[in-house]
Amino acid sequence: MKTLALDIGLKRIGLALCINKTIAMPLDAVIRKNRNQAANEIRKYIKEYDINTLVVGIPIGGSGEDEMCKRIKHFVSLLEFDKEIFFVDESFSSKKAQEFKIANLKKKDGKLDSLAAYLILKDFYGLI
Repeated sequence: MKTLALDIGLKRIGLALCINKTIAMPLDAVIRKNRNQAANEIRKYIKEYDINTLVVGIPIGGSGEDEMCKRIKHFVSLLEFDKEIFFVDESFSSKKAQEFKIANLKKKDGKLDSLAAYLILKDFYGLI
């Protein structure tokens, strides 16, 4: 069983992979030029890794919650994924990722976003 976590932003989409609910790792982020290009790239990951489950972070709370949830759910619909999808609270995942203080962790290259997706995945499966 393989799970792909998504931390969806307007410019970058962080990705993380989990195998058999035990091994999790961040993947290269998708730099978003437009939603169709980003959806195509993520569909390639879904096919390449034979993904069974998607775990998608959504922001809970805050003034833009409804709008972002709507955008995220619309984007996920573009993936045409017909297996299990879980929408989970991703609040503070990017802030937690910044706390790692990893060298060369720049916001614009997507590594931070994929680390946030990894943390979402770890929380979802309760991994240490």
